[in-house]
Amino acid sequence: MSTGVHVEPNVLGPRRYRNSEKMLQQSDPAWRAAAEAGLISVHVDAESNNRLVVQETGHEFVSMCSSAYLGLNFHPKVIQGAIDSLEVAKATGLMVSNARIRHNLLARLEADLGELFGADILTGVSCSVLSFGILPLLASGHLTGDGPRVMVFDRHSHFSMAYVKPICADESLVLTSPHNDLDYLEDICRKYPRVAYIADGAYSMGGAAALEGLVELQDKYGLFLYLDDAHSLSIVGKRGEGFARSRLEMNPLTLIVSTLHKAFGTAGGVAMLGRPEWFGFLQRHAGPVGWSQNMEIPIVGASLASAALHRTPELGELQRTLQSNIDYFDELLPTTFAGNGLPIRVVRVGEADRAVELSKELYRRGYYSSAVFFPIVPKGEAGLRVMIRADISREQIADFVSHVKELTGTP
Repeated sequence: MSTGVHVEPNVLGPRRYRNSEKMLQQSDPAWRAAAEAGLISVHVDAESNNRLVVQETGHEFVSMCSSAYLGLNFHPKVIQGAIDSLEVAKATGLMVSNARIRHNLLARLEADLGELFGADILTGVSCSVLSFGILPLLASGHLTGDGPRVMVFDRHSHFSMAYVKPICADESLVLTSPHNDLDYLEDICRKYPRVAYIADGAYSMGGAAALEGLVELQDKYGLFLYLDDAHSLSIVGKRGEGFARSRLEMNPLTLIVSTLHKAFGTAGGVAMLGRPEWFGFLQRHAGPVGWSQNMEIPIVGASLASAALHRTPELGELQRTLQSNIDYFDELLPTTFAGNGLPIRVVRVGEADRAVELSKELYRRGYYSSAVFFPIVPKGEAGLRVMIRADISREQIADFVSHVKELTGTP
């Protein structure tokens, strides 16, 4: 149902590109500079996250921008899980909508993850695909069955969710709130009877949602919480349930999406559902969630193996090693989010060209750290995004930081 409400001008998505020629003119030179510096589309062979090799030149480097926070993407048991599943299924997949025919291995994975994370689980080919399918149904009111909801996107909410704003705007009013501004959000809740807040649990550029205040607003106004917690799954919680799930009770006004492609070590997306009946409804009606491109058998097998690892003491050991590495990095090079326990740090240097030059020189010295610049971050706040992992040594962290300090003139 269309309300005819016009989405605000700073919307991300197709309309963004129609109306934001100036923005693209400002950001594209930085991307082109990064490409010219050899920092884009680097082709490698990889023995680990700490030894990537450019075959043509023999250049070796450590990835400082991998989101495999626990190193499970190279874990032998996870790799073997993919192999074993192929031998069991004798196929890569069924190539049919899961709404119609579902492989038993996938059904087993959803049950396994449901028990692990304490929620009804719907899987998808990616976290983004889950958001593409679910958010319009939330905006229209069909998910909750109580009418359209005003959709309030946190200004820092991930692009994969913000990209769906124009579609949501065909169903309800779409607003953008200042980052973590609970006063703004409460004003909206007072004004409208049904509101949904769309945000990250742990943000891709650092920091986290103000969960305690959000729960208070949910209890007081019936606020729906839709959280993408891709950057904290596996690294937070006794069973790796993530930052948001470890702090929130699942209920009919909460839905958490996440990815298995980062710390979990495999691929695909998961939605933790506040109501069990959403599972069938979303399979049937959430657009790309029900299409025939789904998690294939090797990924399902690898995910089952990773889920098994999450039930062993090894998960806690990896989480503690990661936390120790985060604390060590913060001790050597304090940044904005030092001490928050999450693995993403941004070393700000100011202008985009300086960030690209710094990334280029670090790459030459054996460390790839991605330069981030407008519109990923505000103009004038460009820098390096550093993603700390459990499988990187303290010696490598110290060496990387020493290079950063030398190149930036940091004492």
